[in-house]
Amino acid sequence: MMFVFLGALNMAIAVMLGAFGAHGLKNKVTVEQLAWWHTGVEYHVYHALALLILGTLIAAQPQLAIPKGSAWALQIGIVIFSGSLYAMTLGAPRWFGAITPIGGTAFIVGWLWLAYSAWHKGI
Repeated sequence: MMFVFLGALNMAIAVMLGAFGAHGLKNKVTVEQLAWWHTGVEYHVYHALALLILGTLIAAQPQLAIPKGSAWALQIGIVIFSGSLYAMTLGAPRWFGAITPIGGTAFIVGWLWLAYSAWHKGI
């Protein structure tokens, strides 16, 4: 149930951050910064939903042997990818965006790990 918890928690955080971006940041940051925020929220939501689905499948269908590592990679991606975009929007130096691709890579690793497991282990 860890990943259901993480997925639900991430969804709540994403909704709060989305609302904050739409209402609290609109007139305080540049259009470019607001786009960074929006991208962070968008990927946050996608991957939080994925965590909810994976967590539900892991709990309900243990015989599927869904790799927990793929879910952890998605969680790490949320923190690094979306987190770095949020930080830059709120004033972190622009070079801070150099870590954003690390989060994107974590997303890719999580999805490929899941795909590999589905293909080779029949989940």
